[in-house]
Amino acid sequence: MSAKSDPKIPYKRVMLKISGEALMGDQGYGLHPPTMARIAREVKSVHDLGVEICMVIGGGNIFRGLQGAAQGMERATADYMGMLATVMNALGMQAALEAEGIFTRVISAIPMDQVCEPYIRRRAIRHLEKKRVCIFAAGTGNPYFTTDTAATLRANEMGCEAIFKGTKVDGVYDKDPKKFPDAQRYETVSYDEVLQKHLGVMDASAIALARDNNLPIIVFSLDEPGGFRGVLSGEATFTRVQG
Repeated sequence: MSAKSDPKIPYKRVMLKISGEALMGDQGYGLHPPTMARIAREVKSVHDLGVEICMVIGGGNIFRGLQGAAQGMERATADYMGMLATVMNALGMQAALEAEGIFTRVISAIPMDQVCEPYIRRRAIRHLEKKRVCIFAAGTGNPYFTTDTAATLRANEMGCEAIFKGTKVDGVYDKDPKKFPDAQRYETVSYDEVLQKHLGVMDASAIALARDNNLPIIVFSLDEPGGFRGVLSGEATFTRVQG
């Protein structure tokens, strides 16, 4: 039975963007099942509020296209390899979510019918309406675009009300809080300020796409237990990127 939406929750449909590195725990590579199970429980806690959830997961724990290109590989080929890495992560997260009892669909921008669905916008929206979590894999299906841009694109197509960017810190800071104890966290920051100050929330294409469609980006700590649900209920610390 699907959960009823809590009237106090400000969002009915959101995009959760996490890096591939978030799935590897304290390992240096690959997937760490206990970490994936913890993230799945975070997603379930928000899903139980009646919120419809999309996800995009990076591939950097397996292969990062830019690094491959930097080592002499053709950029387009390296990016396609990175897209395939995101499909592996999406399938792993699907298994973790379904272990928590949440029906999940992996939807790939590169067709691979034996393991996941092809991207069809109206079908994906119908999955969300049926309270299934949709994990969008393989980026945009095009090289030279990051999974940040893919997350922003899909969030707009799905009619999401915000992008939640799960990171290792509880918001956007004026400098690296791990290196500088006097780093200041922004409560809110504008899209243009993020671009001008190179604050590293997402890449420039993703920020510009969010700005053009007035889609807020909420940066919070995925390492904080209950952080995802806490942001939705207004109890956790985070930074809101908006116009």
